[in-house]
Amino acid sequence: MKEKTVIVHCLEDARIALAAAEAAGCGVVLASAPGAAGYAGVLWFRELLRAAAAERPGVAVTGLLDCGDKPGLVLAALGQGLPALRFTGPRKVAARLAEICAAEGVELVTGRLKALDLGAESAPEAACRSWLSGP
Repeated sequence: MKEKTVIVHCLEDARIALAAAEAAGCGVVLASAPGAAGYAGVLWFRELLRAAAAERPGVAVTGLLDCGDKPGLVLAALGQGLPALRFTGPRKVAARLAEICAAEGVELVTGRLKALDLGAESAPEAACRSWLSGP
């Protein structure tokens, strides 16, 4: 993933991230919170992405759904229109999941994620503008 990543927890967070990306003239990866596939669901995240992207059609946005360490959630998310999934489980399992995801045209992201978490920010708009416009 080349674009900077912003962790979003709701539609308002996604709106903030896309507005900041538009102002900075860049694309953005909207990532769900850790493990969100398990408690919020694949369809919730997919629809959040669609709604936010529809409001800012000029911004290049990619979605990254975090499935935590649950391989079943990765498999369940395949075929739901998401371009990228995150898995934090064992490397051996990740290697097999990466093969399966690649066959479906989905990127599997593993390891540490460098991202701005809007849920941890007291001033999310300013933090997002700074994150996306910085080096």
